[in-house]
Formats: sequence, C-alpha cells, structure tokens
Amino acid sequence: MSKLLPILLILMGLGGGVGAGLMLRPDPAAELANPCGDPTAFAEKQEDEDVEEASTDEFVKLSNQFVVPVVVDDRISALVVLSLSLAVEAGAQELVFRQEPKIRDSFLQVLFDHANAGGFDGAFTSSGNMELLRRALLEAAQGTLGKAVSEVLIVEVVRQDA
Repeated sequence: MSKLLPILLILMGLGGGVGAGLMLRPDPAAELANPCGDPTAFAEKQEDEDVEEASTDEFVKLSNQFVVPVVVDDRISALVVLSLSLAVEAGAQELVFRQEPKIRDSFLQVLFDHANAGGFDGAFTSSGNMELLRRALLEAAQGTLGKAVSEVLIVEVVRQDA
C-alpha cells in the first residue's frame, strides 16, 4: 500500500495538469482569424515608445561614489557606498559637470544627515526609506541646479559593516 500511494498521487497530478491544460487552451478559431495578433495593439505600443523617445531628459552619472560612515556610540560601525545619477533637461549635462563640487557637497550633507538619523540602519533599502533619501537628494540638487534636475537616481548602494 505504501508503494501504491505515490503512484496514485503522480497519476492524479498528471491527470489534473492535462485537464487544466485542455480547459485553458486558447480558442483555435481566434488564432486562425488573425494569426499575427491585434494590429492596433502594436500601433498603440509604437505610439507609447515614441512618447518615451520624445522625453528631453538626459542622465548624468556623477563621477565618483559617495562613501558615508555610519557612526554608533562614537565609533564607525559601517560604511555605505552609493553611486548616484541625475536626470536633467537636455543640454544641462555641462552645467552638472561645472557644478559637481557643489552638488557633491550638498549630497554628502544630506547623506550624513540621513545616516545620523538612522536611515542606513536595519532594512535601509526599504522603499519608504529610499524614497525619503531620493526626495532629500532631489531637493539638494535643485537647490544647486534649479529645475534643470528632475530626478535623482540611486544606481548602486552597498553597506559594509565594520
């Protein structure tokens, strides 16, 4: 009996899979009517891609990573390394490179404040925590570059505990 039970379970699973496959099979008449799919869906997808291509944002990767110490009890307990990029208006890339020292300074201040507030403790990559950091970095970038910056992208983030 103990050898018969696994065989019965396998046969029941196989039968259930075949039955589900037959029930969920697409209607062959619909495929024969238009084997290439819905042509309007392709046209709509092309229009969406054209709108995305019309976006005037450029992405500027800041040249060096940001290293932020996490201090606990007057001791460095971890280091957080971040790579950041900026989404800027077309043609503002040169402005970013000219103002990069000021941008880095304001970003480091935001990152140090975030670390001192416990932002890099525990589950520091949670979506709410990262959104707070992005918003603070965006405000700092717009303080330096104005409305030319539309978004700050956190490209990489690594935490190394000491």
